[in-house]
Amino acid sequence: MASNFDDDQADGIEPMDFSFHEDEDLAVSSSNSVDTKFDETIGHVEDIIMDDDFQTIQNGFLEKYYQEFDDTEENKFIYTDIHREYVQLIEKHLDDELTKRMPGFSMGEFTHQIMERKNELEGEIFEMLLTFSDFMAFKEMFLDFKADKEGRTVDLSAGIMVTSMQGGGDDGTDDGGISLDDCTFSLTGHSFGDGPEQK
Repeated sequence: MASNFDDDQADGIEPMDFSFHEDEDLAVSSSNSVDTKFDETIGHVEDIIMDDDFQTIQNGFLEKYYQEFDDTEENKFIYTDIHREYVQLIEKHLDDELTKRMPGFSMGEFTHQIMERKNELEGEIFEMLLTFSDFMAFKEMFLDFKADKEGRTVDLSAGIMVTSMQGGGDDGTDDGGISLDDCTFSLTGHSFGDGPEQK
């Protein structure tokens, strides 16, 4: 005979309470609306920073000051002034654009949310937003720009070159290297190399 609810209570098993209390509903609802608003704001920020106007403003600023930055642990006093000017310029542009798209938008509230989520956020947008509040992220942005301007970055756009690893110690003897002569390589579906004939 199958046990019923009354038998369970008699055995000392309490029925589970699946009802939600009103204050829990409010907390969950409030949390979800904050997350939704944050996600919506990030979506707008993505659109804004991809826009030509933003790119022109940011690149102009980087172009103006990149020579001031050195890749050393010591920070110059001028960095503080440059950072303050950057925050005012870029933050004002973002604030203006976000206010147009989201009536009632608050940059202060948004910045606070970014700092709260700092460790869980990643990607170019968050790196750019961190340059407002994180001086080291700001300095790194300038150092990357400077390295690019001076041609000190690795350019992978030229493609990949595969060379044989066979043969050759200095004395001309085989040093046991791996031979790639009998391999065929494929990049995006195109075969390269003189590999063994396919049967």
